[in-house]
Formats: sequence, structure tokens, C-alpha cells
Amino acid sequence: MASISSAPNGRRVIQFSLGGGRRQSIRLGKMPMKAAETVKVRVEHLVVAKMTGSAVEPETARWLTGLDDALHEKLAKVDLVVPRKKSTLAEFVTGYVASRTNVKPATKEIWRQGERGLVNNMGGDRPLGSITPGDADRYKFAMIAQKLASFTILKRLQFARMIFRAAIRDRLITENPFAEVSIKAGMEDRRRFIGHDQIDRILAVCPPDWRTIIALARYGGLRCPSEVLSLRWIDIHWDTERITVRSPKTEHHIGKASREIPLFPELKPILAEAQELAERGAEYVVGGNYRDACQSPIGWRNINLRTQFLRILNRAGIDPWPRLFHNLRSSRQTELADRFPTHIVCRWLGNSEDVAKEHYLQTTDEHFARAASGALQNPVQHAPAMTCNDRNLEAAPLAIASFCGVLQNFAINDVDEAGFEPA
Repeated sequence: MASISSAPNGRRVIQFSLGGGRRQSIRLGKMPMKAAETVKVRVEHLVVAKMTGSAVEPETARWLTGLDDALHEKLAKVDLVVPRKKSTLAEFVTGYVASRTNVKPATKEIWRQGERGLVNNMGGDRPLGSITPGDADRYKFAMIAQKLASFTILKRLQFARMIFRAAIRDRLITENPFAEVSIKAGMEDRRRFIGHDQIDRILAVCPPDWRTIIALARYGGLRCPSEVLSLRWIDIHWDTERITVRSPKTEHHIGKASREIPLFPELKPILAEAQELAERGAEYVVGGNYRDACQSPIGWRNINLRTQFLRILNRAGIDPWPRLFHNLRSSRQTELADRFPTHIVCRWLGNSEDVAKEHYLQTTDEHFARAASGALQNPVQHAPAMTCNDRNLEAAPLAIASFCGVLQNFAINDVDEAGFEPA
């Protein structure tokens, strides 16, 4: 079906015909005969698939995927395969970022830093298939030479890996040049537990709006500014003692647009005071122009709440701590985790247990004191099982007593030994 001819200088040519038509040629150039035989066999499989209209058999399809662009283009010229899409680095990265409609505009802004890094270092007009693992190594070394933070380098390498992984899925390249390129990034632990005594001193010197902002971040565990400034008065349900928290950060994930938290007792007086001071018809719990200032075409932006917060801390005589607002939320998650099961706390705070362990939960002085005193058990998570017997039946709630009576009517006589554990 196909044949190989050889020139004296070692150049190989494969000839074939489709359905009795004129013979066509694929010029392989200089190539060992064994390699040319491999190509010939694959060409014959492609000819059969073309003539019968059937799918290319899996092994030949895998061979095509790993084929270099030059030989693939020769096969395309004789109509045995569909031409590969070609794209430069700049074209592909820009198109990929634009196509990701499932991420926030602010995320794309961060990605564009990685885009600029790749294009400036490697050249935007370079074909994707020409970028090698060596190029990826040199990109990393260039960022190290620029003395970028290790965490910044790590993020940009992760972005590059994502880009080339997408190019593989589009069948533009066969391997990811960044697959094995990474860097160890270390950051000092900047978590700090902010206790109630500090918060009380801070709230005592706060303007009304700032009392609400700080209380929602510390005692409600809300993200600031997005969740704090999105809270509306209709989201506070005084009758059921719950608060609906709208989450701009996670709203693009299914089921993550909002969550419910308890109307914690620490929040009640502060929110009641804020409601009394609110203007008639006010929609949002935090007044002023904070919310408008935070809005931008790409979503929530920093309006430098930190500067005013630092003034308040100075007024209260308290030294600033790292990550001012994040550590308020982290402190709330830590103390709630000591009182309630982790999955409940994560649902209230709107994060996962893995994220909580990695970025939120802290070890506090109280934990050390509890361990030193021998009080190792968490009183909530390690409550003793309730038993149902003659000695404690009178002290049990009426519902439990009634239920025990029903079991006794059914001649269950080993209740004392088995006992009951409340749901």
C-alpha cells in the first residue's frame, strides 16, 4: 500500500495512493531505514482510515500525538491528518486567560502578572512547541536573579504549568516544559491570636462604623472588606438569631454565594447599637462610602482600611499585628474550633477544613495553660455519654425518660450496660 524509496545520500521518501489515485510522496529527509519503516506502517494505517472513513486505531493516534510539528505538517499536506493549530506563547496565554469565565476578574489580574513574566522572558512570538524544560529552568533562574520573593516565584511557576497543561489538552504540544520546575517557598508564620481583652480596648476607642467593622471580622469571622461591607440589615434575622453572610469571594462557586452564621452574643449589642445609629432607610450595616470605594470594574479592591485601623490601634495603645483583618477572622475560627466540631465551624466561616488547618487555626496560650493544668479534653467534643438507668432517669429530660420507658416496655433489660448517647 505504501513504499519507501531511498536516495544515495540517505534521504527517504514514502509513496502511497488513496483509492487508486495518483501516488503521493512524503519526503522524510535523512532518516535510518528502521525509523522510515515505522513511519511507513503508520502511513498505511492512516490511509486505511482515510479510505474507509473509520477512526484511526489507538496506537497510531498516540503516535500522532507525540509527532513533531515538521513531520505532522508533511502528513497534513498529503491530507492524511488535520493540520495542527499553531499558536504563539502570547496568543495562547491571552486567549486562555480570556476564556476562563469561571474565575473572578481580580484573579485574572493576578494571572496577568504571570503572563507578563512569561512573555517578557521567553518572547511572545515564540511557538508554544519550541519552549523546552531548559527554557523553564532559565525562567526560574531569571526570577531568582531579580530577587523576587520565593512565594511569588512559586505562584508564577504554577501559572506557567497551568498554561502549558491547557496547551497539551488542546493538542498543541505533547509535554509540559514546566512539569518538573518548582521552588521551595517559605513564609514566616504570621498568624496571631487576638484575644477579647485586646478587642475590648480597641472597640472602646472606635468610631461607630469601625466598631461594627472590627466586631464583624473578629466575632462574626467575616472576610473584610468584601463580606463585612456586603452585609445588609435584612440579612440579620433577630428573631431566629442568625445572620446571612453574602460572600463575593466565593459566589461564583455553586452553593457558595452565601452562608448562615449564628448571631453570636458578642455581636448582638454592637449590631443593635449600629442599627440605632443607622440612617433611616439604610441598606447596609456599615455606612459611609466604604462600599462604593471598594467597588471597581474587576471586583473588590483594597481601599486601605489598614491605615485607619492602624490609627485606631495607636489610639488604643496596642501594637499592630501582621495581617490585621485576616488574624481577626483566624482568631474567631480558632476559638470556635475549641467549642464546636470543625466541620460546623468551617461551614460558618465559609472555608474548608484543609484551608482552616493550613491558614487559620492557631495554637494559643490558653491551649498551653489547659495542657499544663491537665485539662486535656475539649468539654464539648468529649462530652461523656449519657446513660439511661434508674439512678439518672429523674434528672434526664422528659423526652429521654419517655423513650427509656418505651424500651423497657419492650423488655429490654440491658439498658444499664449499653446506655444511650445523645445525638
